[in-house]
Amino acid sequence: MNMTFRWYGQGNDTVTLEHIKQIPGVKGIVWALHDKPAGEVWTKEDIAAEVAYIESHGFHADVVESVNIHESIKLGNADSARYIENYKESIRNLAEYGVKVICYNFMPIFDWTRTEMFHPLEDGSTALFFENAKVLNADPKELIRTVSEASDLTLPGWEPEKLDRITELFDAYKEVDEEKLWANLETFLKEILPVAEEAGIKMAIHPDDPPFSIFGLPRIITGAASYEKLIEISDSPSNAFTMCTGSMGASKKNDMVAVAKKYANRSPFAHIRNVQIYDNGDFTETSHYTQDGSIDIKGVVKELHDQNYTGYVRPDHGRHIWGEVCRPGYGLYDRALGIMYLLGLWDAYETTKNENAL
Repeated sequence: MNMTFRWYGQGNDTVTLEHIKQIPGVKGIVWALHDKPAGEVWTKEDIAAEVAYIESHGFHADVVESVNIHESIKLGNADSARYIENYKESIRNLAEYGVKVICYNFMPIFDWTRTEMFHPLEDGSTALFFENAKVLNADPKELIRTVSEASDLTLPGWEPEKLDRITELFDAYKEVDEEKLWANLETFLKEILPVAEEAGIKMAIHPDDPPFSIFGLPRIITGAASYEKLIEISDSPSNAFTMCTGSMGASKKNDMVAVAKKYANRSPFAHIRNVQIYDNGDFTETSHYTQDGSIDIKGVVKELHDQNYTGYVRPDHGRHIWGEVCRPGYGLYDRALGIMYLLGLWDAYETTKNENAL
């Protein structure tokens, strides 16, 4: 596996590339142009500058997360064609600078959703937390305030220019159910996949986080059945998945070891993290350590190893530990610990494989 680390850019992250360089085994930086509003073309000039800076520190810049999709595309409204053309241009420009994978999602309005950004855990750390009852009963604007007040840094999926239109967007989505959202995704894919295929880029869709409806909005990338439907839309090699154990795994319906077994070959990019799921539908982020959560991280990594997985992997949301002040879920320390756990598992499976071959 090709270990990477998500980074939000100069001046937009408490973590620096110099810090990341000190984590053993990290080969690449997962990046984005976070100052670009959804729908805007990523120019060659801006891409070149970011890639050059990343490569100057000895990392590759093969993976972008995310080129955000404008709400017009998800809604399938009159402006969608213009934004799809912009997206195609961004794909072509990214390919010119060596990008191999674009992670994206198709979640209406909200990206990842949590109700508490710094929830206290028993060990004294804090972590992202999802309280099911609060989402069922809360005003979406209350959730927006919670997220917006959590950090002065950008929070992808929670862009102010989008959230300022929240009432308008909710009204627009009254006409969009799951069937319509699937149709709009199909339109998008059939337009962009030929461009991605020609450019040598894999479009790796991220699961909905969490993988069930919130605030009455449709959610469609929620489990193995969603993957099958995506394959039915297009069997293009560029029609790929980001396998996220914590997002898809936040539903007890999803066995992430089984998902890894069946879909690792279609997943050029994997987010590996753990969550503790409670019977009432709440869940909290934990360390990556298997025993700390509900996801069989050991089993997932073993499945990837058994398949000689060569795709890109990154630790996902970490706890906030040792007093670190950081972007919610994206500190340095716990994600570094996560990398060492994942690499330790991989090394152990590799040693066992070599011993059995003797």
